[in-house]
Amino acid sequence: MQTVGKLMKVFVTRRIPQEGMKILSAAGVCEVSLWDSDEPVQRAELLKGVQGAHGLLCLLSDKIDAEVLDAAGPNLKVISTLSVGFDHLALDEIKKRGIRVGYTPDVLTDATAELTVALLLAAARRLPEGVEEVKNGGWSSWKPLWLCGYGLSGSTVGVIGLGRIGMAIARRLMPFGVNRLLYSGRTAKAYAAEVKGEFVPLDTLLSESDFIVVSCSLTPETLGLCDKAFFSKMKNTAVFVNSSRGTVVNQEDLYEALSSGQIAAAGLDVTTPEPLPTDHRLLTLKNCVVLPHIGSATYSTRGIMGALSAQNLLGGLQGTDMPSELTF
Repeated sequence: MQTVGKLMKVFVTRRIPQEGMKILSAAGVCEVSLWDSDEPVQRAELLKGVQGAHGLLCLLSDKIDAEVLDAAGPNLKVISTLSVGFDHLALDEIKKRGIRVGYTPDVLTDATAELTVALLLAAARRLPEGVEEVKNGGWSSWKPLWLCGYGLSGSTVGVIGLGRIGMAIARRLMPFGVNRLLYSGRTAKAYAAEVKGEFVPLDTLLSESDFIVVSCSLTPETLGLCDKAFFSKMKNTAVFVNSSRGTVVNQEDLYEALSSGQIAAAGLDVTTPEPLPTDHRLLTLKNCVVLPHIGSATYSTRGIMGALSAQNLLGGLQGTDMPSELTF
């Protein structure tokens, strides 16, 4: 058993699932300092907490830039993020200093895909409106066109970004009787044949799809991709769903498209900023369903994410393999 003096210092920026904390404490190689809250660590506390740390376990909400790396000092060997995304990490700075990075891809694919399908159905079939009508007494006699929405059967679905999550969404949508599945992205994917996916230019996808699902990664090309010109090419009856990154969408342009009837409905699990202010214009629209970024929020998925982030951290501390190391 190592003495306390030899234990490596680790700073964890938030309460994480117990599965992760148990792995860290059982390893016996690190002394864990935790920002013991469900709320994000304040910047000053982050800068204080990382001082002298050998390892850092962080979340998407923590901006890890040169200032944080300087505060940590030369001991820092590894950064493990409890997320698939890594746009909160200053990768150039991290690479320059030879720090390894772990992340948690794959494990949240199924949960995010399920949530995206739920969000699509909620927006298309007007579920939140329906719940509200039941609660406020708006439900009276049966009316032929009351709360009518749009169904997947016989429809054309367009997926922007047919990566792991995009493909998992497509697999779940096809059994609903989808007629055509279109996808766009940088390259055609051989595995798209499984869902009879047709690789098309973005303009074709926009003009022919009844449902458009955004599941691309955030890059300079996709930043602000869904803007006025984008929405103007969609059908008036189309439903737009985003569970990728908030900044892929120009929210002002989306508001205009929804309020003017340019498109039928939208479902968002990601926004800019997060949380979205309660007085934001999008929240005044009945045809916009906004969720609080809960794509991966199942108990089992979050537990696996916690465990994986701990294993990545330990691998980086000990100079061994990390189960999910980011190569950059």
